[in-house]
Amino acid sequence: MPVPTDSASDGAPVADDVRPRARLVRDDDGTDRLVGLDGEPMPLTTELPRIGPRQATSIEASILGGDHQLSRRQIAQEAGVSLKWARQLWRAMGFANVSESAVAFTERDLEALRTATSLVRDGRLSEEATISIARAFGQMTDRMVIWQIEAIVEDMVDQLGISDTEARERLIAELPTMIEPLQELLSYAWRRQLNEGVQRLAVRTESQRRWASGGRHPARGETELPIARAVGFADLVSYTSLSRRMNERTLASLVTTFEARCAEIISVGGGRMVKTVGDEVLYIADTPQAGAEIALALATRFADDPDMPATRGSVVWGRILPRLGDVYGPTVNMASRLTSIADAGTVLTDQSTARMLASNDTFVLTPQPTANLRGFGEVHPVLLTRGQGSGLVVD
Repeated sequence: MPVPTDSASDGAPVADDVRPRARLVRDDDGTDRLVGLDGEPMPLTTELPRIGPRQATSIEASILGGDHQLSRRQIAQEAGVSLKWARQLWRAMGFANVSESAVAFTERDLEALRTATSLVRDGRLSEEATISIARAFGQMTDRMVIWQIEAIVEDMVDQLGISDTEARERLIAELPTMIEPLQELLSYAWRRQLNEGVQRLAVRTESQRRWASGGRHPARGETELPIARAVGFADLVSYTSLSRRMNERTLASLVTTFEARCAEIISVGGGRMVKTVGDEVLYIADTPQAGAEIALALATRFADDPDMPATRGSVVWGRILPRLGDVYGPTVNMASRLTSIADAGTVLTDQSTARMLASNDTFVLTPQPTANLRGFGEVHPVLLTRGQGSGLVVD
């Protein structure tokens, strides 16, 4: 057991050793129980030592891979770059400003600065591209870390029967043992996603090469947006009114379930989830058919679940501009507008996309009354429903 060596402001003992004192094991009958490092049973509500300043510093060193030893001026000098460049990278990663003389950086920070600088000096990337990539890392990992922390805390509350505050203290104490496996999973997922992106790029490049070799050229203005994709939205119906009646845990469960199920269906359908904004998910797919299958699968999944609100959705085929991990263009706007007028449990598309799907007996396309959509004027929505076949099969 850790030996208390300090006291918190309220007199509670604080331990120097913040390594985990226990681990969760599951018996053959499925019962979870907590055992100490010596294997002896411990009650699930065993309190962890209060985390004080010295312990927080120790954990920080474990996460960052070293102690704060360098100022911004020092790491800029060691890396052979200007203070301005070092500051730009730091801000792009999403970190708060520190003074030039504050000893706030580690050897790992110096290594990262050298790595980013080498990309520019070797001519592999421009300064602007390097800053953009650094910003992508910062924004994506910021959201990822918050997501992971909340998932672990929620799991501890459920599995150990402790309060939210106790779970957060336990997480802080046990975090050093989780860094390596989480980091390995992050690296693995990034490489797999990178490979998927490269494979999609290769297919698209080959398609463009065949287009050019056939002597065909897009009409003027057609290449203003670089790629064609099916763009889809799924929106939880009555989310605003529901959220007002829910407590924090119920609302969190609703949002988590919605996002998890959407991600699963989109992945099975061969699409990519671009982003979620509370009650809405935006995704893209490589073909109109794939986009339509995903849209119908989402509508069916939530319509069949009595514990979840229904969704309304849309899918539109057209050219888009991918930037900063998001997608832009009239196609995205059209899909968003159609979603806003769709009834609960239904999927709408536009006439152009409907014509591309019309020859496929998997889908039934039913023209709807003319609608006036902001930014587009009068449009002719088409209701998309299931025809022959069972659609996507999600295990």
